[in-house]
Amino acid sequence: MLGGLDRTQHLSSRARLEDVLAWVDGQVGALPAENIQVAHAMGRVLAHDVTTAVDLPAFDRAAVDGLAVRADETVGASVYNPLSFRMVVDDDLAPAAGVLVHAGDRLPRGANAIATTDQLADAGDGTCSILEPVVAGACVERTGSHAVGGSRLAPAGRKVRPADVGLLAAAGIGQVPVVRRPRVRCVLAGRDVVEAGTPLPLGAVHDANGPLLASFVARDGGLLVEQRRVDRSLAAVRAAVVSSGADVILVAGGSGMGADDHAASALNAAGVVAIHGVAVRPGDTVGAGRTTSGALVFLLPGTPVACLWTYELFAGRAIRRLGRLDPSLPFPSRMMTAGRKIVSEVGTTEVCPVQRVGEDRIQPMASFAEAGLGAATQANGFVIVPEGSEGYAQGASVLVYLYDEVSSHRGVEAIALP
Repeated sequence: MLGGLDRTQHLSSRARLEDVLAWVDGQVGALPAENIQVAHAMGRVLAHDVTTAVDLPAFDRAAVDGLAVRADETVGASVYNPLSFRMVVDDDLAPAAGVLVHAGDRLPRGANAIATTDQLADAGDGTCSILEPVVAGACVERTGSHAVGGSRLAPAGRKVRPADVGLLAAAGIGQVPVVRRPRVRCVLAGRDVVEAGTPLPLGAVHDANGPLLASFVARDGGLLVEQRRVDRSLAAVRAAVVSSGADVILVAGGSGMGADDHAASALNAAGVVAIHGVAVRPGDTVGAGRTTSGALVFLLPGTPVACLWTYELFAGRAIRRLGRLDPSLPFPSRMMTAGRKIVSEVGTTEVCPVQRVGEDRIQPMASFAEAGLGAATQANGFVIVPEGSEGYAQGASVLVYLYDEVSSHRGVEAIALP
């Protein structure tokens, strides 16, 4: 439901996926910039254009090891007519002379080409023979050929790659402005839940949501500032939600409508519940809103597979948008053929796990409701069936999101997931 809290709402009043995505997008803007060392900028998003104050390279230089020469003096050279050049070390190149250089060395004045080592024969008497002619500019990196002073090296919004780090450092840029990473607090509301790796008391379960959400936050460029385990009580959840220092708060557990589910009431006491209940499966009890201090809060179901998908569809989108990353689902997608019918309930958007049975065919697996996280780990991808459909017939062409495939279709979205 958009706009308020109603714990007695009927399933038919659940918010539509498209409306919730629009709400998320309307709530989120890019975070401000911060300056960091260029050596630490890998994977960060540039907040502003970065320009160079100098030419790159700053002087004409050798691109390879060889002999710096005047190109016109090598005309006519061949293995049958080797041309002899005196090897000198002067900064000013004399006629019929050459200077041995290494890649990156400044060219001596007067030189305009490099004869590579396989074009040379050392006479052993202070001279070197060139066995074939070279043209002007051969194997030379000209001043400003990589970038001219005042030009842009990297645009705002770019996710910094290793090559960018090298180029920026080569230009003498020590710090760059990047979008601040979204600060995320994860609140785990539950009981009889223990950390993985510790003995499991009778009736207890190991915590999957904590490690799961931490992995998601790291993937989406967020900074997990705190992961707090609390009792499911209203007071404990509210205290965790009202704490300052986070841009996004993820509350996992207690999002339902039962007597022991207090996440929505806690958020309502700490701010406003804008959404509670979405026509999506898994995870129809998901909620969202804001605290009075402005933090964006997502109420995620405690069941691990529902926690996974409500994060993917809603919370992850918000975190990526805050960090100025592509907010769409972070999976390559392509059109494939359904090898068997994919069944879904009309009125609910459903995420269905699928397996590939050929280059361009998929078939449905046991649902997430049946197989839980096992379906996510064993699937090759998933299909999103929109709420107005009862599924896809055998032989239908469907949009499939794939977990492990590089695709030119990245960013193609289904059912209003721009």
